[in-house]
Amino acid sequence: MASVVDICNLALAHLGDSATIASIDPPEGSAQAEHCARFYPIARDNLLEMHNWNFSTRRALLAEVTNDWVQWQHAYALPSDCVNPISVISNEAYDDYATRFIPTDTPQFAHNYSPAIAAGRYVPQPFTIETLSSGIHVLYTNLENAVLRYQALVNDTTEFSALFVTTLSWHLASMLAGPVLKGDAGAAESKRCSQMMVGWLAEARKTDGNQRSIKVEHIVPWTSGR
Repeated sequence: MASVVDICNLALAHLGDSATIASIDPPEGSAQAEHCARFYPIARDNLLEMHNWNFSTRRALLAEVTNDWVQWQHAYALPSDCVNPISVISNEAYDDYATRFIPTDTPQFAHNYSPAIAAGRYVPQPFTIETLSSGIHVLYTNLENAVLRYQALVNDTTEFSALFVTTLSWHLASMLAGPVLKGDAGAAESKRCSQMMVGWLAEARKTDGNQRSIKVEHIVPWTSGR
């Protein structure tokens, strides 16, 4: 799998730069390594937020904290590696892709549960996130023992998919074009690399989405009492 240095060298190659760097942490001393050390984390974090990638999706049972907001019943600290929250679900739910919940503790009585009750325990719950004056990010919701599905900050490039690596290299190249090539040439090349990144991102999203196959079951209001 590609390393950080491999991704940086691929980005430089997209720009037609023949330089090959050996380290960006710490930078080896070349201008290219300095630029890569500066822009690589930004490009990576940007791309992680652009899609709910399977390789960076995590679940965590949230730790409750003091709740000073009466509009919500519970307050939880966000996981330290959380980049982008996706959904808040019950700790009994299998996933948050469907709407029906089968209680695992009483499977023999599952057919007696109305869809409305089931959906209330199963579907992703409303939430909001705020930052306290102390700098702590807090998630507010009405769900007890809440589980958060979220995008995590992934530093290990061996976890990246192949298409993510290529997309990231083009995104990084678009950021490097200005300082490496400079002037109008740098601006034009940055635009070209951004366009290439958009094309690769579409392919990466498509392939990533194909790694999940779940039948979503919707409950409409007129059936909720059955």
